[in-house]
Amino acid sequence: MSIIIPAYNEEKRIFNTLKRAREYLSEQSYTYEVIVVVDGAKDKTAEAAQNFAKDWSNLRVINNKENHGKGYVTRQGLLEATGEFRVFSDADNSTDIKHLEKMMPKFKEGFEVVIGSRDYRDVIGARQAIPQSRFKRLLGDLGNLFIQVLAVPGIWDTQNGFKGFSAEAAQKIFSKTIINRWSFDVEALALARRFGYKITIIPVYWENDAQSHVKLSGYINALWEVVKIRWYLWTGKYK
Repeated sequence: MSIIIPAYNEEKRIFNTLKRAREYLSEQSYTYEVIVVVDGAKDKTAEAAQNFAKDWSNLRVINNKENHGKGYVTRQGLLEATGEFRVFSDADNSTDIKHLEKMMPKFKEGFEVVIGSRDYRDVIGARQAIPQSRFKRLLGDLGNLFIQVLAVPGIWDTQNGFKGFSAEAAQKIFSKTIINRWSFDVEALALARRFGYKITIIPVYWENDAQSHVKLSGYINALWEVVKIRWYLWTGKYK
């Protein structure tokens, strides 16, 4: 198992996330590696992760000096990983690593892409610790309908930061991805569908961190990238 954690300015949170990962993974019967990929952080995220790695041989830190975007560093980590199964997870541990307990059986059943969802419309049991405001839910639903029409029909939560891939699926999908920032999740799922991989959804309990903020410009940029993904699919750019 390879766990990839993309990180940008996570100096204050990365220690607790890595501590939780070590506690959980050390109790499992399978072998594992954890890869933190730092995305040109302006704080001491890299130093904090590297200090943790001194006492944890399973942890590797890739420190990018320049910022490229979450999509870029997630792709970088997935392609450099060596695990039979490869999962990326957010640096704030908003979807706790214990959800691997739900993911592993799905891999054993033959699914090649297993994604977490916070939305009950995707799977029974999906939920959020603190419901979002009515405005944010409306904005999110409208954006997701747009995503479903253009790229990934039938999935309500395309951008939860807890997704797993078989090694073969990770290599094929992420060697083709182009989107470096906001909508890389959408692109990965669209390509998984295009390449015929078996996809399933597991319910997650999502605990959003109060320090996490997404600006309106982020939503707009994400939707523009979805338009690009649709165009790339139409024009055969992913061949």
